[in-house]
Amino acid sequence: MPTLYALKPAFQDRLRPLVGRLAAMGVTANFITLLAAALSIAAGMAIAAASGSHLLLLLIPLVLFVRMALNAMDGMLAREHGQASTLGMYLNEICDVISDLALILPFTAFAQFGHWGVLSFAMAAMLAEFAGMLGIAAGIGRNYAGPFGKSDRALGLGVVAALCAVGLWPAAIAPFVFPAMATLSLLTAINRIRAGLTGSSG
Repeated sequence: MPTLYALKPAFQDRLRPLVGRLAAMGVTANFITLLAAALSIAAGMAIAAASGSHLLLLLIPLVLFVRMALNAMDGMLAREHGQASTLGMYLNEICDVISDLALILPFTAFAQFGHWGVLSFAMAAMLAEFAGMLGIAAGIGRNYAGPFGKSDRALGLGVVAALCAVGLWPAAIAPFVFPAMATLSLLTAINRIRAGLTGSSG
């Protein structure tokens, strides 16, 4: 199923010269992975500590874009510069889930979205990533199938945060946006489970 993940190779091409310079400087893939998680956690804590300040939500699209770049870079360092490791695999998967939670859960501070809707999206996002990781055990490799994979979730969350920050998010649909994203995440998990059962990577 189409997903923004398909654009990743073109994005990586843009980053490749920078990644080469970082590798020459001795920067490791695991450092970049941890940096992405630390940035997400810091942004989430700042938003939560501000007790529902809408303007600080602008941090979310900014951090999501930087995190997307860092995630691409750590993978390139691992694959293209001989830094792949079992520890790196664990860090990559665990830090991705932690980062997602750090940027989703602060929305519970905004009553218009509804606590349960935000929490359902957080849980569904974790389930989608867990189902993707289980593709390895199923023998089809890490599964990134959509319709609402990591890149798509980042875009959706970034748009909601930006519109809310500048006061353009329609109040009438606010209670439905996170349940809708949770539903798309659950469909993603189902697609990934189905792929594992049928032996297909798509």
